[in-house]
Amino acid sequence: RAYVTHPICAPSRSSILSGTWPHQNGCTNNETILPRKFLCLPELLADSDYRCAYFGKWHLGDEFSAQHGFEDWVSIEEYFKSALNDGKIDGVSDYTKFLLSKGYKPDLKKRKYFSHDLITRLPFEVRKPRFLETTACEFLQHRGDQPFMMFVAFFEPHPPYSGPLNNEHLLEEVSLDPSAEDTFGDDMPLRYRLYQELYRNRLRKSEAYRQTKQRYFGLITEIDRCIGAILAKLSELQLSERTIVILTSDHGDMMSGHGILGKRLMFEQSARVPYVIRVPGQKPLRRAEPVSHIDFAPTILDLMGKGPHPQCVGRTRTALIRGEPVPAEPIFLEWAPGKEKGAGKHSKLGTKEQIQESLKESTRAIVTPDGWKLCLRDKDKNELYNLREDAGERKNLYSNSGQGDTIKRLTDQIHQWQQRTLDTLKV
Repeated sequence: RAYVTHPICAPSRSSILSGTWPHQNGCTNNETILPRKFLCLPELLADSDYRCAYFGKWHLGDEFSAQHGFEDWVSIEEYFKSALNDGKIDGVSDYTKFLLSKGYKPDLKKRKYFSHDLITRLPFEVRKPRFLETTACEFLQHRGDQPFMMFVAFFEPHPPYSGPLNNEHLLEEVSLDPSAEDTFGDDMPLRYRLYQELYRNRLRKSEAYRQTKQRYFGLITEIDRCIGAILAKLSELQLSERTIVILTSDHGDMMSGHGILGKRLMFEQSARVPYVIRVPGQKPLRRAEPVSHIDFAPTILDLMGKGPHPQCVGRTRTALIRGEPVPAEPIFLEWAPGKEKGAGKHSKLGTKEQIQESLKESTRAIVTPDGWKLCLRDKDKNELYNLREDAGERKNLYSNSGQGDTIKRLTDQIHQWQQRTLDTLKV
């Protein structure tokens, strides 16, 4: 039950790498850049014995230059604002250079790089996942005996949902989320209703959702194969018993939940992520307690034998990893508005003014160990779910007269968290 701090790419990454909330570090949407004054994990580690490498999607600043304590750096993207200089592409990624060396011709000639649509049609051997796998394995092979911290940040699975393994999984074996055909009522936030309408208009029928999900599974299979190769390299180099390995993500994907694709929402499909940690000598186990990425950085530092860093606002969760009893605690999430592409265009769900206002909403949410989830908003309707009885979040209980005490208790906890973290948003 692992949750991001903010269900979209850049803000979530800012928390993973800096141990701070997006509303604290200013990285509150995909168009912002993490300020240099906020240290990232290599700087928090502050140990010159370690060689620190970052390979893949960065999305927090300059895509092309090693920064924040990382010495080895390989880029794969040109598309983010963080890679731009006054609106112009400032160079090309290492992946683009790789494709050029293989004889591929950019389809965006004026910009001299490759569109995502072209990249979806490339064979697996020259795709971004395999490029990053090769990069990571070469780093491991040539690092010598030096201890290391390595991030491999895959772009996939991400729109456009397409790749060389689109048909790897049989379409008839792909099932949709049980809520895929649900239609939101007036008790739901207008922004969420707009997204449901957007994807229903785009896809129109359940078969289109299943085809998208089939391709999504193909992208995940690409990642699985490449992760497997990196783990095999660790074993080959006899590093497995000396290396902590972590698999997680910066957000989930609705992937037909409530008839929606993508992230940006507080539903479980969007805000919950994989969180698998392999520690040498640790027996396999699962923990049911909800955990947050705000604790990612301090946990890593603790596992590496380092003390807590004052920048990190979370705390280590190593006791959970070791299977020790830990007092159950709630976790918190946030959402701040950014660019909303397509949602609300030509919609009759509200007036133009109502739609514009709903797309500017901010959210603060809590998930409790006993299964409650409350989402409070400044400019849209609120939500309350009992996840133990309604895991699919299909019944908003916020207007239920019998839930007043629960709403008050959870609202107080959100406000107390806001006060602790200097969050001034009024919800």
